[in-house]
Amino acid sequence: MTECPQCGSMNEDDSKNCKSCRVNLYWAFQHYEELAALRKADNLPPKPETAPFLVETSQKIDNGPTVSWLRSTIEKYGFKGAGKKVCTTIISLPRH
Repeated sequence: MTECPQCGSMNEDDSKNCKSCRVNLYWAFQHYEELAALRKADNLPPKPETAPFLVETSQKIDNGPTVSWLRSTIEKYGFKGAGKKVCTTIISLPRH
């Protein structure tokens, strides 16, 4: 089980997003300290509420067609290593 750095909820080790606050766990582990410092400097609450539309969209993605691929990637490379293997840009390959 993995504890979310933003809200403290316990999540499965292969979870992409926190089941409670929906923050991307890979991103949160990489940048949460920096974000928390910025929030504190701006006198904002330490744990922001997630907008409802983001929760809904994130849940749709979690249940989408790439879930099995992401789970197998996390299983193969580990939770934190999987983020290095995920590409969100489209690469055009030359046609032969």
